[in-house]
Amino acid sequence: MDFKQSEFNIGTLGHVDHGKTTLTRAITGVWTDRHSESVKRSMTIKLGYADAIIKKCPDCNEGPGCYTVGDKCEDSSKKPEPFRRISMLDSPGHETLMATAIAGSNIIDAVMLVISATEPCPMPQTREHLMLISTLGIKKAVVVQTKIDIVGREKAKVHYQQIKNFLKGSTIESAPIVPVMANKNINVDAVLEQIAKIEPPKHDYNSDPLMYVARSFDVNKPGTPIKNLVGGVIGGSVVRGKFKVGDEIEIRPGMNASRDKAKKDTYDPIITTIESLSSGTDNLDEAVAGGLIAIGTTIDPTFAKTDSLVGSLIGHVGKLPPTVSSLTLKYSMLNREDIPKQAFRPEEPIILGVGTATTVGYIKVAKKSSIEVDLKRPVCADKNAKISILRNFAQRWRLSGFGTIA
Repeated sequence: MDFKQSEFNIGTLGHVDHGKTTLTRAITGVWTDRHSESVKRSMTIKLGYADAIIKKCPDCNEGPGCYTVGDKCEDSSKKPEPFRRISMLDSPGHETLMATAIAGSNIIDAVMLVISATEPCPMPQTREHLMLISTLGIKKAVVVQTKIDIVGREKAKVHYQQIKNFLKGSTIESAPIVPVMANKNINVDAVLEQIAKIEPPKHDYNSDPLMYVARSFDVNKPGTPIKNLVGGVIGGSVVRGKFKVGDEIEIRPGMNASRDKAKKDTYDPIITTIESLSSGTDNLDEAVAGGLIAIGTTIDPTFAKTDSLVGSLIGHVGKLPPTVSSLTLKYSMLNREDIPKQAFRPEEPIILGVGTATTVGYIKVAKKSSIEVDLKRPVCADKNAKISILRNFAQRWRLSGFGTIA
């Protein structure tokens, strides 16, 4: 393996300020809160992302010091050897950004559930994120207990037992729990060891390629001469098939073509050519299903700036699902004690997570097990795609259920 592309995506989930971004930096060396508002408010707002190559020390089978992301082995003069490349998605923990976390969860293959020892377990978003993990059927996980240095040994042990009790009955009940001091890089090697034990998913490389868009950018600096401008860059995860440099691709729903703000948003597909492919700092000739990649295109960079293409799908021309502005969903509600058990009602606004897209919908028809929804923003999605449903209770959007497109 040449380690130029990640084998799978692992996402961080957990309550706000429990140390997800600090842990991601300890593993990847990258502070993923690049967005100006994230820096200003000291909290993750948009999906962060970074790659890491986990290395294994020779003659070391398991235990402390066997795995590292550095260039030295702790107890050996030998150099560590590359073992696995992963892509990390750092999701926001604040309840108001739950839809963003759900969007990220749709392209992760495994999860790190981050739980701070400084607060009782579970906190609200810890509970909500575990619901998300279980509902999506994610079983590959590492639970990381952070900030143990702040509370001390005895309180950390009590909190550890709280975590074990909290996980009972979930899809990740048997996941390892690793205490760490991420800001001091203590026990991070134990987290790397558990990630290294995760079996990468089997990908379909032969079907028509499909990619979920998680970020999009204008990478040109202000003042760049016109002749030196490059097209918009799109980041995301290929879930099946392969893309090659030079491929003609289609992006759906694509570009917002609305001119009348009083009417529903309409979108036009974008046809473009792949100018470049990259994974982290490595250029690729071909990108396969696996971790996060970036596609350089020929489209006007203003179409891609500020994540304006997030939620789109990318594939070969004519091979994508249709764009739809209304959906019929077969749904099931989560059994939650902290929100009212209310039936859907006509004209009720809801938030839907469709792949990496987040869109507002208004219920047109509500039945016992299905709803018809008009969408503010159209989506491109296959039948039977799993969709998250958020409802508004007491001015707060709460994860309430899941549905599939009928």
